[in-house]
Amino acid sequence: MKIVLVPDSFKGTMSSTDVCDIMQKAILEAVPDAEIISIPIADGGEGTVASFLYAIGGEKITIETIGPFGEKVNSSYGQLENSTAIIEMAEAAGLPLVNKKLNVMDTTTYGVGELILHALEAGNKKIIIGLGGSATNDGGAGACSALGIKFLDALGNAFIPVGGTLRDIKSIDLSGINPLVNEAEILLMSDIDNPMCGPNGAAHVFGPQKGANEDEINILDEGLKNFVEIVRRDSGISILELPGSGSAGGMGGGFVGLLGGKLEMGIDLLLDTVNFMEIIKDADIVFSGEGKIDAQSLRGKVVIGVAKRTKLAKVPLIAVVGDIAGDMSSSYELGISAINSINRLAEPYEKAKLHAKEDLYLTVIEIMRMLNLGQQLGEFHFILK
Repeated sequence: MKIVLVPDSFKGTMSSTDVCDIMQKAILEAVPDAEIISIPIADGGEGTVASFLYAIGGEKITIETIGPFGEKVNSSYGQLENSTAIIEMAEAAGLPLVNKKLNVMDTTTYGVGELILHALEAGNKKIIIGLGGSATNDGGAGACSALGIKFLDALGNAFIPVGGTLRDIKSIDLSGINPLVNEAEILLMSDIDNPMCGPNGAAHVFGPQKGANEDEINILDEGLKNFVEIVRRDSGISILELPGSGSAGGMGGGFVGLLGGKLEMGIDLLLDTVNFMEIIKDADIVFSGEGKIDAQSLRGKVVIGVAKRTKLAKVPLIAVVGDIAGDMSSSYELGISAINSINRLAEPYEKAKLHAKEDLYLTVIEIMRMLNLGQQLGEFHFILK
């Protein structure tokens, strides 16, 4: 029996690699000779580099970069085969680096540009960038500055914009961009479809969780609107209504407009990179999962992204999740064969998460027992008729 594991993390309880390891242990307990392939998923946020390295191998590279407040930090990226690098922007500009010192008006993505530059100078021709977990709202201008792009104010002076000073940009000089940027393919992993600015944009939707108050949100949004217009004028590329451009404080849009990047749903990009369709073509069953499945899960999230492909391959998909919220009957039409919750007791999350790993293990054991029962019933199907 060939089984493929493609879970997301269960936020706050288990990483996707944890989930893979627990599922594998449970499956082998029930079917000792099963062939298991694990592909832990991260869709651009925390754990993206680890997921790629776990799934397809490679090397973790660590360098010193500028952090979100200009401090020196150690940041890592993944070196894959075929001249490909995988970068998490949060490594140099993420919320974990600011701790409780939230100040999105002043944070920079400059260190992300340093990571990209190091990967390019190492000979990489494809750069995959995860856009989750940012502590910034500078449209990626800081990172672009590290790559040689100049942002000029009303007096023609070059400066490195942060969220609070995006509105001061009067022109953009692209002439000094590092030539290696133009020689590379830049792919941007995002799991959201928010635009750059406006009520559903980066500042209004994600600014509060980065510490911005109402007045600051308006300043940030005004800055992004100015940034979008200057990018359109000076690069000829419109990113105003581009879905996903609001990822990572507008970095998604900034990288499309100034670096020639391409936005893709994180789950699709990872599955393409690991050649998922080839892996599952002879699989008997696929397991996926996440902490909670609900209506939002039907909009590009991991389980549904996997389901679309297993449906094409005509391979059954079982989703193992923490919570099931609402009626998920429509998910079955999208390719999910069954959904199972690991919650064995009706109790608050804070208690449930303490034994989530054990509950996941026991749930997968039960699923394998049911599959075995189904196989036995199939052998005697003529009697049941």
